[in-house]
Amino acid sequence: MTEPIETLERERSQLMGLGYRMLGTVADAEDAVQETYARWYRLSDAERAAIDNPGAWLMRVAGRICLDMLGSARARRERYVGEWLPEPLPGTSAFAASVAADPLEQVTLDDSVSTALLVVLEALSPAERVAFVLHDVFGLPFAEIAETVGRSPDACRQLASQARRHIRERREGAASREAHDALAQAFAVACAQGDLGALISVLDPDVVLHSDGGGFVSAARRPVRGADRVGRFLLGIPRLAPGAQVAPTLTPDGLGFFVTMDGAAHSVITLGVREGRISDVWIMRNPEKLTLWG
Repeated sequence: MTEPIETLERERSQLMGLGYRMLGTVADAEDAVQETYARWYRLSDAERAAIDNPGAWLMRVAGRICLDMLGSARARRERYVGEWLPEPLPGTSAFAASVAADPLEQVTLDDSVSTALLVVLEALSPAERVAFVLHDVFGLPFAEIAETVGRSPDACRQLASQARRHIRERREGAASREAHDALAQAFAVACAQGDLGALISVLDPDVVLHSDGGGFVSAARRPVRGADRVGRFLLGIPRLAPGAQVAPTLTPDGLGFFVTMDGAAHSVITLGVREGRISDVWIMRNPEKLTLWG
C-alpha cells in the first residue's frame, strides 16, 4: 500500500529545514525537496510499498541530494560576484516557523538556522556538514547517515565529531541572546547618531564586515576588516541610501535590522557577537535572498 500524499506532504517542512541548513538558501532547499519527491514518485508501487518508513527514506534521499548539490554549489560560488552569504531568515516567517518545529540535539533552536552557524558550516567539507546536520540537528542514527554519505557508521561518527569540534572552535566565546541584543541596540544607536567613537566601542578590534549583493546591487566585494574601517563603512551607508528606513527585527541570530527603501526590501543586517564585542557584521543585499522579507 502506497503512502497517502497528505502523509508525505507532512514531511515537507522537515525536508525544507534540512535543505536550508545544508545549502544555505531557500531556493536551493526547495530544489532539493522537489527532487526528493520526484525520486519517490519515480519508484514503482512495489518499491514504495517495501519502504517501512517513508519519512526516513525521504530524509536520507534529501541528504544525499544535498550532498551532491554542495559539491556543485562550491563551484558556482567560485564564480559568484563578490561574497556569498547564506540567506537570512526573518524570525517570524512561515518558513522559520516550520523550521522551528524540527527536533534538535546539540545546538539551540534559533542557532541552528542562524547566519553565524551557517557561515561556519560553509567551512566544513560537504560530508562533514551532512553528517553534522543529519545527526546533531535531526537526530538520525549514524547507521542511516552512512547510507546517505556512502561511508561506514564509524566514519560518519568521526565526520560529525570533526564538524562539532570545528564549530566549537570557531564559535568559542559566542554571546548569550541577551548580551547579543544589548550590543545590537547600542550598535543601532551609534549608527543612527553617526557616532564613530560609540560605534567603535562596541566593535571588536578585529571585526569583519561581509556584504552580499550577488552582482545585482552594490555591495562590498571583499570583507571590510578592523573596527575603524568597519565603523566608517557603516556610517557611510546613509549617504548612499538617504531614503532608507531601518527597523529592528527578530532573526535567528537575535536582534537584527531590516532596511527598506520606498517600502521595498533593501537589505538585512545581522550581527555576530563574541567576547563582549561585535565580531561580525553580515549585510544581505542580494534581492534573490530577500524574497521572504516582503
